[in-house]
Amino acid sequence: MARTPELESNRLDDAARAGWLYYIAGNTQDEIASKLGVSRQTAQRLVSLAVSRRLIKVRLDHPIAHCLQLSQRLKDKYGLELCEVVPADPASQSAVLGVAEATAAELERRLESQHPIVIALGSGRTLRAAADQLPPMDCPQHKIVSLVGNIAPDGSASFYDVITRVADAVRAPHYPMPLPVIASTLAEKKLLLAQKPVKHVVDLARHADVTFVGVGHLGESAPLLQDGFVTRDDMRALIKAGAVGEVIGWAFDRSGALIDGLTNERVASVTLDQPAKRLVIGAAMGPTKTEALAGALAGRLINGLITNETTAERLLKR
Repeated sequence: MARTPELESNRLDDAARAGWLYYIAGNTQDEIASKLGVSRQTAQRLVSLAVSRRLIKVRLDHPIAHCLQLSQRLKDKYGLELCEVVPADPASQSAVLGVAEATAAELERRLESQHPIVIALGSGRTLRAAADQLPPMDCPQHKIVSLVGNIAPDGSASFYDVITRVADAVRAPHYPMPLPVIASTLAEKKLLLAQKPVKHVVDLARHADVTFVGVGHLGESAPLLQDGFVTRDDMRALIKAGAVGEVIGWAFDRSGALIDGLTNERVASVTLDQPAKRLVIGAAMGPTKTEALAGALAGRLINGLITNETTAERLLKR
């Protein structure tokens, strides 16, 4: 009996999910069988089907129906210009798996354009992981510009600086921000931003064709605190003021409104438009990021999103 289109679609969905678990998440066939609730032989056949149908290259090349549905619902709920939801591996402890690869793919797609564009980049773990996924390219027609300072609190280069990694991979002119993420004082911030080279980078970043940013959470495990950009007293004050997340150092509350004063007074990163005037893609996943993502989306600090299906489901339940 011939397969119905619906059965065939479900079969390819299962094959795509099995292929993702095997080739990207690194699961064994026994682990895939357990997660999908099928026999080991069926799991093996599904992985083989994913290859024979060319669903798998380096990244998953098949739109899993559930992820597509979540993506459309998020677009409708938040008025997003772009949304990609990738599969989630329930057993993985990674904070970037899948989302980093999808972010790299979106960045690569933009870089393939022959028409010159300006791409602005934030910083952080997800974007750094995405930069490491980029293939070698030759893109002298584009400009890569940083939104955020590349100097760590001790004066060294920031470990999570992204722009240099991307520029090295794609051989494009790049414009780093030679500043700390957060200045020591308001006076220092004004002095730094008044420098002519810095003004040029800021102007270039504010007119970028597309922007990629990470979305950070706040609290004891927040990157801003762990990496020494803010003190514990700073973090407590932000949380007391209602802050739930940050984008390139700018802290915001549940509605996406930027916090008045506190560390925001000293942030040396490019000022965020609210609502975003051009495409600003936030890339993040995980339970600690849900509240921060919800705030960034509600306040239209970002109008594009790359996340995984578990995080997408949490956002839709809010």
